[in-house]
Amino acid sequence: MNHPRHDHQHEHEHDHRDLSAPVPPDGFLLGHLAEETRRLARTARAPEATTAGADPDVLDALRAAVDELAPTLLAASHDLSEHPEVSFEEHRSAAALADLVEARGIDVVRGAHGLATGLRAEVGDPDGPTIAVLSEYDALPGIGHGCGHNVIATAGLGAFLALASLGERLPGRVVWLGTPAEEGGGGKELMAAEGAFDGVDAALMVHPFTYDIADPLFLGRRQLRATFTGVTSHASAQPFMGRNALDAVNLMYTGVGLHRQQMPSTDRVHGVVTAGGERPNVIPEHAEMLFYLRSELPESLAVLSTRLADIARGAALMTGCGVELTWDEAPPYLPVRGNGPLAAAWTSRYGERGRTVLPPDVVPRMFAGSTDFGNVSYRMPGVHAMVKITEDDLSLHTREFADAAVTEEADRVVVDSAWALAAVSADWLSDPGLREAAAADFEDAGGAVDVPSYFGEG
Repeated sequence: MNHPRHDHQHEHEHDHRDLSAPVPPDGFLLGHLAEETRRLARTARAPEATTAGADPDVLDALRAAVDELAPTLLAASHDLSEHPEVSFEEHRSAAALADLVEARGIDVVRGAHGLATGLRAEVGDPDGPTIAVLSEYDALPGIGHGCGHNVIATAGLGAFLALASLGERLPGRVVWLGTPAEEGGGGKELMAAEGAFDGVDAALMVHPFTYDIADPLFLGRRQLRATFTGVTSHASAQPFMGRNALDAVNLMYTGVGLHRQQMPSTDRVHGVVTAGGERPNVIPEHAEMLFYLRSELPESLAVLSTRLADIARGAALMTGCGVELTWDEAPPYLPVRGNGPLAAAWTSRYGERGRTVLPPDVVPRMFAGSTDFGNVSYRMPGVHAMVKITEDDLSLHTREFADAAVTEEADRVVVDSAWALAAVSADWLSDPGLREAAAADFEDAGGAVDVPSYFGEG
């Protein structure tokens, strides 16, 4: 029987693939998901705000303030992009942002809440309701602002300065927090432990993305370092005298891979080998792995943590090695808990800038990362809105996304987001009905959680 010609042709092409380069990812799935999102968006309706909000004259004043601030904000956004600094090293970025606040006659605490690059400023009545607006400004190693934190920083700054311009018309207190080290360092949790959110009743921020979403899915995240200790020996002459720590790493990595079949679809586990031996003729006595674990709920993240610990211990048992498990060298991140009334207020105010905010569950749930704002959202009502800076289906944490964060469209998003953050803050401060609805929604979701002790020792 003759084999089909196309099979031979396929094999021939495969044999001649350039193995010095990786196979580029197939863009079909990303394109399919984008089309499905567009289809759902045509019929879905976002929740609408049901409370009165701020007075029209206050909103008019905020519009004027944001328009006046726009050139300053855009210059700052581009400056941050051109001078990226990684977690805990954002000294220039923090100083530049603090200088802009102080130029408006507002005092800034530099090195706030235990972090050298943390910032805090506040305006308004300290005895009134208090809302926090957050800015992030850390970049990624080798990629720069591939997560668009230059947009986050300047949008939050613009909102704060616009609200500060209200003076005595500001019906409460606004706290601006510059929060370092979101990219893995847990800066918000570290600052929370030093009192950053004491007396704060709600918190708001934005994050650039490829869609506009008021209530996005963000997964909780933990870190696990598994350190295996074996016994060294000559790998050829006396291998039977050794206990191979690299074998234990291999078995753990394989065990995690096999466990994926039993994981919920929104769970994620990814790891790297951080030590695996020095020379092939010496059986490694030391090897280790670092894993990130992510899940949609705090409870399911705790379950996933237990499973990873069991897999590590099983690998140690099979190889005769010892194992030490180190959890959360940086603070763990809880998932982001949404807040319906605040999300509706965001949808309304951002929509006034000509934006169409997508309802929950329109964007594919597999597009989910993690953020330390999740820890804030389990302390108080909050919004972590995603704002669309590009029409392209770009991945976060890429150089392409860093480039997109300083385009004309990203600049418009900075200004529009500053307005919406200021307007929602004014709505919340002015309207007892919105504050009560947001608080009730928060309590219905389970209320405040003792974040530092949630996972115990893992």
